[in-house]
Amino acid sequence: MSGSGVTQLVFVHGIGGLRDPARERREWLEALAEGARGAGHSDVVSGLTQGWLAEVRFADYSGLFADAEAQGDGAGTLDEQEDAAFMTAFVEALVDELGRQARERGDRRAAAVIEDARAQLPGDAEEQGVGEPFRVLGWVLTTLLQVPGLRGCAQWASGAPLLWHLAQVGRYLRRREADSTGRTLDVRIRERVLKGTDPDRPLIVVGHSLGTVVAFEALRDADGPVPLLMTLGSPLATGAAVLQRLVPQPPRTPARVEQWLNFWDRDDIVVGRPRLENWMLPNSSGVVPVTGRVDSDGLWVHTATKYLRQPAVAGRLVEALKK
Repeated sequence: MSGSGVTQLVFVHGIGGLRDPARERREWLEALAEGARGAGHSDVVSGLTQGWLAEVRFADYSGLFADAEAQGDGAGTLDEQEDAAFMTAFVEALVDELGRQARERGDRRAAAVIEDARAQLPGDAEEQGVGEPFRVLGWVLTTLLQVPGLRGCAQWASGAPLLWHLAQVGRYLRRREADSTGRTLDVRIRERVLKGTDPDRPLIVVGHSLGTVVAFEALRDADGPVPLLMTLGSPLATGAAVLQRLVPQPPRTPARVEQWLNFWDRDDIVVGRPRLENWMLPNSSGVVPVTGRVDSDGLWVHTATKYLRQPAVAGRLVEALKK
């Protein structure tokens, strides 16, 4: 592996509300340490917490969404037609993927709930009243949250707050909401990933949810070695809603990435088309994503810490840090 010095490890969060970066950095590291023990890497747990194995940073961009919303000038609100179309396509893709997975595992109960959600999907947004597509999509997501494995989750008790957080994906991909310097929201978010990194030292990036989209696009500007990109619960391949809006087109593995590991949980509502290798072109070194499935316990699997506690996930990350 090229580069010298302590490896830089950057965590990139996903959808949700305001973050406490210090607390979340600690929680992600604690989850990673637990997973590392399960993978037989107890010898490096102290290195994760004390900083000699890696220099760890939590890239927090959550305030950028909140700042736009606080302006009160419409910059952070949903655009009726454009965002209704995006969210309808996004939610429809999630319904399709969850339905496919339910059929594959022969889960008739889940399949019935998902078909109920599909029947509620909105029609042409232009023919509906103001705000109606979003209300309908909220009902669709509320129905989806009744699927066994998703039911009763503490993170989102109903579809309305989940829809609002999922809309952050659309706001990022809109590539608008410019600040006083003309830098759009997506540019400002990506800057948080590489800010302060040293191109002369190896960089490992772990992205979760929307953070996988952010990390994927940010790494096209990486100057130094990137021995590993790890994506958890990624919506990157979600059809026209996400995949066809990525930059660059057609999507390909960032040039400096030496290995890309992608993990998904079958009960993760945010993941559509989980096998990213079917939708990404290789970089000049031939690197494409390698996807693995994990099965988490508990009622809500779309959290970064759930993934990092998995020995299959933590083990591969620690192995990359040890090199």
